[in-house]
Amino acid sequence: MAAPALIALAHGSRDPRSGQTITALVDEVRRMRPDLRIEVAFLELARPAFGKVVDKLVRAGFDEIVVVPLLLSDAYHAKVDVPGAIAEATARHEGVRICATSILGLEPVFLEVLDQRLREALKAARVRELDALVLAGAGSSDALANQAVSRLARVWGTRHKLPVTAAFAAAAPPAAGEAVRAFRAEGRRHIAVASLFLAPGFLPDRVTELATEAGAVAVSEPLGAHPELARTVLARYAVGAVELVPV
Repeated sequence: MAAPALIALAHGSRDPRSGQTITALVDEVRRMRPDLRIEVAFLELARPAFGKVVDKLVRAGFDEIVVVPLLLSDAYHAKVDVPGAIAEATARHEGVRICATSILGLEPVFLEVLDQRLREALKAARVRELDALVLAGAGSSDALANQAVSRLARVWGTRHKLPVTAAFAAAAPPAAGEAVRAFRAEGRRHIAVASLFLAPGFLPDRVTELATEAGAVAVSEPLGAHPELARTVLARYAVGAVELVPV
């Protein structure tokens, strides 16, 4: 019996860099598990659409599908959009079992990826000294999702023995520029910003723009197609595949 197919499901963006990055991440997952049928899909704004990918897998003979949401925050997209898309696809394909795993989330190991991206940005900017950090995420109207970013920021600050502020690109204060200016008001001048985003797009670009205007010495690129993220996708898949096993 074939293993369940894996759909790596991203939100989607009109920015082509976003889709390219998500595709590169899924390619990394495929390299790690060439034995699995692995597809990429998007909820909106990009192709292939989730429903079309499910249709393709069903035509190929798969009756079990594990969906791994490529989301960092457990907010609206995770709680509403993903279950809705799966319910719609399941209703169209009687007898096909589709389950969603936990989102990628904010795993502590992702701090290693943040550090790597920030080192790359510091090297490019020829910065050797830091006295404060800002961790910039997307932001949400869901307070619990924002609190998760703030908790990760505190862990990151302890790790580097530097003051850290969480900032958000939308829906919640402070913005990245505000966070940088607050540190500068304290007399700090070497402030770097880490982009807690999966892929490039409008919001990460906005973070970079605002932080740079406010005086940040460097802003990192999003997490991107890193092996740690690929391993987390496969870890989520493993749990989902077990849940599909009949009791």
